[in-house]
Amino acid sequence: MAKIENIDLGDFPLLLAPMEDVSDPPFRALCKEQGCDMMYTEFISVEGLIRDATKSLAKLDIYDYERPIGIQIFGAELDSMRRAAEIVEEAKPEVLDINFGCPVKKVVCKMAGAGILQDIPRMVELTKYIVDSTDLPVTVKTRLGWDDETIFIEDVAERLQDVGIKALSIHGRTRKQMYKGEADWTKIGNIKNNPRIHIPIFGNGDINSPQKAVEYKNRYGVDGIMIGRAAIGYPWIFREIKHYVETGELLAPPTITERVDAARQHLKHSIEWKGERLGIVEMRRHYTNYFRGFRNIKPFRGRLVTNYDPSEIYGILDEIEDVYAGQEAVLYQG
Repeated sequence: MAKIENIDLGDFPLLLAPMEDVSDPPFRALCKEQGCDMMYTEFISVEGLIRDATKSLAKLDIYDYERPIGIQIFGAELDSMRRAAEIVEEAKPEVLDINFGCPVKKVVCKMAGAGILQDIPRMVELTKYIVDSTDLPVTVKTRLGWDDETIFIEDVAERLQDVGIKALSIHGRTRKQMYKGEADWTKIGNIKNNPRIHIPIFGNGDINSPQKAVEYKNRYGVDGIMIGRAAIGYPWIFREIKHYVETGELLAPPTITERVDAARQHLKHSIEWKGERLGIVEMRRHYTNYFRGFRNIKPFRGRLVTNYDPSEIYGILDEIEDVYAGQEAVLYQG
């Protein structure tokens, strides 16, 4: 049974990774419907929070149906992190998560995100400061290290636990790797099997099928799995993994009607939450995966990602449902 402090997540929880411009309320709603056990917001700049930046404050929006949920922040300055933690507390999430894993240059160059992996003592100091500054359970998401020569994650895990974090999510790549190559879960497994470690350890990286999820569960013994890119445009990954864990059987892929319904719901909520133009534009990254594996889908996708009229986009989605109805088994290619 995985628990973050007193938050019961079940026997083998599936977590939605925090992804910039992806893990927003419209997307999270779909993932929750499909069985995600715990979700995190997009990562939020502490400097943006304490300056009342509109975009940062909007990311604090959470809804009761999403719970349990964690709000993730990133930053590098002690006082800014403390002030941001106070703002996060007011939003009343179940968990405050610190991002020590984002590899993007504009974050790393400020020694935030994965940048702090170049200064482990500072990473531990910052974590302790946040733990001591809030009543919320604090969790951390990080990577194996800065590069192949600085993989100290096994020691880091102990030190972060010692200063009071309640769970640790580890992406099995270094910052230098970004998202290239294969995620290495070996050290994640070593941490989970370290007798000194008693907090939940969640693995992240390359989980894109039920079979792989179960294989890694059994091989590395992690308490749960955090899923990121595989869920983009495919929230059904959560229900498929859950079903396979429980029964050993693979579910049929979602029907074209389920896919179109999800895209409609996602678009509708995206427009409601972000406004029409931004909601339409930020929805575009999801269409490829909603309809991946259907032959001759490219012309439809091209129209979806170039149109700015909601009624016309809904019409295109209706066309897709009509054209591909009843043909999923033939056209779905995995």
